[in-house]
Amino acid sequence: MQCQRYPSDLTDAQWEELEPLIPAAKPGGRPRTTDMRAVINAINYVLRTGCQWAFLPRDFPPKSTVYDYFWNWGQDDTWERMHAALRRKVRAEEGREESPSAAVIDSQTVKTTEKGGRAASMAARKSPAANATSSSTPSG
Repeated sequence: MQCQRYPSDLTDAQWEELEPLIPAAKPGGRPRTTDMRAVINAINYVLRTGCQWAFLPRDFPPKSTVYDYFWNWGQDDTWERMHAALRRKVRAEEGREESPSAAVIDSQTVKTTEKGGRAASMAARKSPAANATSSSTPSG
């Protein structure tokens, strides 16, 4: 059991849900020595507090290690798989179908092409020749 140091740290129950969803270490390399719960806690800390990676407290794994996991999991869809698995579990616990069957479409969204896009919102410019003739007239 790991004690919580920060409000963003995972509880034991949350860790039990997430641990099986973390990808295994890549085969052929050195064995993983990084505490994956500490990595998740560090990522949660950054996301919850909004601090920069460079300001990650020193009691977490090195910021480069944490960021590498964060980045790689975004690239290989680990985050998406975790989210989907947890969503299915929550929906099943609520007695709902695991996959949503409805979607919301925002009817207030208007495409810019319907209004004319950028051209409709910009004022017309005078040509350099028109500017020269209007500035050469004497002012009274």
